[in-house]
Amino acid sequence: MNLFFIISFGVLAYLIGSIPTSVWLGRHYFKLDLRKHGSGNPGATNTFRVLGKRAGTIVLLGDILKGMLATSLAVSMLRLDLIYPDELIRFRLLFGLLAVFGHIFSVFLQFKGGKGVATLLGMTLAVAPEGALISIAVFLAVVFLSKYVSLGSMLGALAFPLTLITLPALKPDDPILVTYGFVLTLMIIWTHRKNILRLFKGEENKTYLIPRNQDRN
Repeated sequence: MNLFFIISFGVLAYLIGSIPTSVWLGRHYFKLDLRKHGSGNPGATNTFRVLGKRAGTIVLLGDILKGMLATSLAVSMLRLDLIYPDELIRFRLLFGLLAVFGHIFSVFLQFKGGKGVATLLGMTLAVAPEGALISIAVFLAVVFLSKYVSLGSMLGALAFPLTLITLPALKPDDPILVTYGFVLTLMIIWTHRKNILRLFKGEENKTYLIPRNQDRN
């Protein structure tokens, strides 16, 4: 195992996650800094609210892709004989975690960033797609019923490790996947700590998946 290459790939995973998709898109195409508008968060949700559906979709897909690309770096290491096959899942999780960390603490934004939900989704889609799809379903259901994206994000993240535990068909060969799932859930909850306070105060912004009548007119 070559420590130099492991560190190099780890740094690359972090840098991929650090790419501030929404900020760069806002600056280049809309001539504004998304961090100074809406909630001030450089994530997909604020992009949808400030820049519209098209820009929000681009940012969402870009952030998901970051998680998938970072996770796939472990496959490249395996093909280069830098790691053993039985180490693949652990390095995929490690690089995915570094990408989420990079999104939250972006080197391009003075170590500030978004909440990491979309990048986490990209990671989970790469390592356990069935569990990720269930998490997406939980997210959509919670947002549809409660109108709170933050609540849906936290419960969707929690649904991933719980799904792997409770559904025998999705039980992973390596239990570390479940451990990582809970660690990342705690990270997502931590990034939403201000949202949690606003939820308790009844001040959290609502999002309607189906536009209300007044929004259509």
